[in-house]
Amino acid sequence: MTRHAAVPAPAGAGNGRPLVVVAAAVTRAGRLLVVSKQAAPDVFYLPGGKPDPGEQPLEALSRELDEELGVRPVEPRLLADVEAIAALERVPMRMTVYEAGISQAPRPAAELADLRWISGAEDGVELAPAVRDHVLPLLRDRGLLAR
Repeated sequence: MTRHAAVPAPAGAGNGRPLVVVAAAVTRAGRLLVVSKQAAPDVFYLPGGKPDPGEQPLEALSRELDEELGVRPVEPRLLADVEAIAALERVPMRMTVYEAGISQAPRPAAELADLRWISGAEDGVELAPAVRDHVLPLLRDRGLLAR
């Protein structure tokens, strides 16, 4: 089980409680699946979202991946708990990231605008800070992304 170092939140951000998010790091052939939302189509995130009240993290991950991409997570394994500022909401966020396969080819649905498979070195792809600063380095260290 890998834990990633936390990034401190600015004083006074939000209500003192972090935004809780669960997300999937899906890699294939040295590339990471990222998605953008209709609310911010130029910023790419990991697929996932906020758990509903009483929902366990893996239940939330399964629901979110089905709603957003029409897929199920396959063999999810905890990659890291990341603390950062949420790109869209601009509040402290705690994101539990699972490394997982997916059951079939993804297709954007629900609030998604786009999906891409990236190495993390592309020009012109704006990544959410948690993905850029925390998840990409972890995946590179594990040899899961093309260099």
